[in-house]
Amino acid sequence: MTLDPPTMLVLTIVLAATASAYLAIEWTSVRESSLLFWSAGFATITVGSTLALMRMNGLLVLGIWFANGLLVTAHWLFLLGVARFTETRLSRAWYLIFVLWAALLALPNAAWWSNVMTFANSGLVGILALRASFLLRPHGKSLSVGAVQLRYVMLSHGLFYCVKALLAVMPGALLDLASFRGEIIQVSLVEGAVALMLIALSMTGSERYRREKRIARLAARDPLTTLYNRRALEVRAPRLLEHVSVQQPGALLLIDIDNFKLVNDLYGHPAGDRLLVNLSDMILAQLPEDALAARLGGDEFLILLGNASSEQIVALGSALREQFQREATAAFDTPEPVTLSIGANLFEYPPASLAALIEQSDAALYESKRGGRDSIRLVDRTISGPI
Repeated sequence: MTLDPPTMLVLTIVLAATASAYLAIEWTSVRESSLLFWSAGFATITVGSTLALMRMNGLLVLGIWFANGLLVTAHWLFLLGVARFTETRLSRAWYLIFVLWAALLALPNAAWWSNVMTFANSGLVGILALRASFLLRPHGKSLSVGAVQLRYVMLSHGLFYCVKALLAVMPGALLDLASFRGEIIQVSLVEGAVALMLIALSMTGSERYRREKRIARLAARDPLTTLYNRRALEVRAPRLLEHVSVQQPGALLLIDIDNFKLVNDLYGHPAGDRLLVNLSDMILAQLPEDALAARLGGDEFLILLGNASSEQIVALGSALREQFQREATAAFDTPEPVTLSIGANLFEYPPASLAALIEQSDAALYESKRGGRDSIRLVDRTISGPI
């Protein structure tokens, strides 16, 4: 099979249509707007490449004006998709690209027309691709493999089109857009097909990676409070507990809301959910660095500390109890006060298991509730040996 212009355009049509369909299917499950913009971009290239075939039949308005305009539009959609992917807001000045393209309609049909058209079209595509590559720079955060690939593919693609634009206006550069004659056009068709394939693979890889990260994050978080769940806590706790020593004792606080059922019964479960969210916000605001917080279920929360002291535990527990009681009293009028009971365990040796540590703190929590609630019960094991 020879790589003549019609063959390359047909290949481009197939690649672009496949990429558009795949990204659209991905969007049905991921619902990321970047996928829609990228899918629309590939669909636009499909239409534009189909129209480009018509120039060989003498339909130059469709085959050149519309086809090249759609190529610019497609890269503009790619840029919008990258902006959504990187959560960047584009300036409205980027919409002026279409004004610049429309201005080309006023060009007279002269011998140099193909060169100027190629210069303008390639320059606009190059600028759009380079801007998309610039948006994908790390910004202080690491990028996924797919996003890095997309960044450099768009960079290379943009540089190619900028070089193509300059070559088009160099002395001796003879182009004929109507019949696809000229080495620049031939090379551009090959580069376009290859770039199309690489861009599609990089885009899908970027969104797939982010989707997998999002799924993993959701699996590790309590859906209501966004604190870690029990499963995530069991994964992360060992890394904190292995550093516990006599010099750096650890601590676990088990927190339970007193009379929480009254809020649900009198004000409804949405009110109870708001109270749980408020408590989680308080915990996060008070949480020391390198500590872990989780919702174990219902109205029971947990804080795991490294390098703690009895004074720090009492101060943290008291601050949470006072703030919670103040806000709960202001929000809910209940027959009995809605407060916090806390069972805490201070230890200087890594526990046999997280479950054993929680069980010991649960015993302290029970003592706190049995002693009248709205209190903190601390069990200090730092002088009694391993647990």
